[in-house]
Amino acid sequence: MRDRWRSGGPDADGGVAPTDPPGTTPTTPGPAAALRARLTGLARVTRRVPAPWPYLLGIFFGTKVVLTLVGLLAVHGWDDIVGAPPANETMWAQQEQITGHRWISLWFAWDALIYVHISEKPLTGPWEDVGFPLLYPFLGRPVGAVLGGNNAMALLLISNVAFLLALFYGYRLAELLLGDADVARRFTRYLVLLPTAFLFHAALTESLFVCLALACFYYAERRQWLLVGVLGFFLALSRSVGFVVVLPLALVLLRQHDWRLGPRALLGYLRTGWPLLLVPAGWLSFMAFCRWQTGDWFAYQHAQQKGWGIVVQNPLPVLWQGLTGEPRDALRVWFAVAVLAVLVLGFRRRELAYLVYGVLMVLVPLSMGPPVYKSLLRYLLAAFPVALVLARWARRASVDVWLTAALALVQGALFVTWIAYWNHMII
Repeated sequence: MRDRWRSGGPDADGGVAPTDPPGTTPTTPGPAAALRARLTGLARVTRRVPAPWPYLLGIFFGTKVVLTLVGLLAVHGWDDIVGAPPANETMWAQQEQITGHRWISLWFAWDALIYVHISEKPLTGPWEDVGFPLLYPFLGRPVGAVLGGNNAMALLLISNVAFLLALFYGYRLAELLLGDADVARRFTRYLVLLPTAFLFHAALTESLFVCLALACFYYAERRQWLLVGVLGFFLALSRSVGFVVVLPLALVLLRQHDWRLGPRALLGYLRTGWPLLLVPAGWLSFMAFCRWQTGDWFAYQHAQQKGWGIVVQNPLPVLWQGLTGEPRDALRVWFAVAVLAVLVLGFRRRELAYLVYGVLMVLVPLSMGPPVYKSLLRYLLAAFPVALVLARWARRASVDVWLTAALALVQGALFVTWIAYWNHMII
């Protein structure tokens, strides 16, 4: 009888599945078993997500959680620290107007508030805000309409989606250049560990610019030049430095044709790489917009000069002046020197385009003159080839561990400094 009680319907193997004897109460799985079942289900879902998305999503959400927790601690703890911003600091009030949730409002600072203003400004009448390229705030208009008119949240969403796509294109580009999935994973990790990479999460243009730049180089390496031209057009509309990226992209084209010169080679370059003309066309379209609205093709430059004292000049004296000036400026400029040193020391002939790109991302901002010191740490974030070099250098596990820890500590210190607006170190 007992054996008969234990026999039931057929199991998965075609046999008979055991059943409980009559009169017994079926057992329910305990908390540990339920947790194991949920983790097993999550693992099955994760396995269905194509690579490298599980890794990239882990980096994205992991850094966001850590930075948000650190940011909240800094925001709430800064009031009791000597040297805190004055109580009437206008930034605090403007953030509170965006949202009362501090874990969200902390990502709106400095230029982010200006972008929100531009995205909400009516398009009728004369346009006076020509000091900022328009792609990022203008993208906030349609996305904000979908979100019920909340343009601020739209801009934050655009930045974070662009950051996630930047990780994807960075991973794929590193695979093409370095031929190793492990190195590609290190590259994306170092990209989020760069000193001011926390700005990728903020409502600023950094993530959109780097995303478009990485996508341009990725498709250039795959010889999809029409896509490069279209993306490059928007790259030039995202930041003023965007149109100069046509130079390193042209070097990729030259490398793919073995650096050949001559009339026949030039015709081949034009036939293949003509979409590169769309990159400077993006900035020319912004200049045409300025001409239409203000009657001045160079209204952007004049607005920068009037508002912030920016005058285009030789970047090398600006670099030297910063190194020999006040300690705060010297510290910022030393970061620029470190970026240049890593790029030069890690140079390989096949990566000439990326060396040129990285150097341009340092020298072009410095050509704005001493006013750039306040925002230099932001602008250096565009030099993503630094992460490529670091990923190649950190092939040994011990080097990888120490480099990761050092970058995390530096970024943490700069993040708290930015959150607290201390000394206006990063703008």
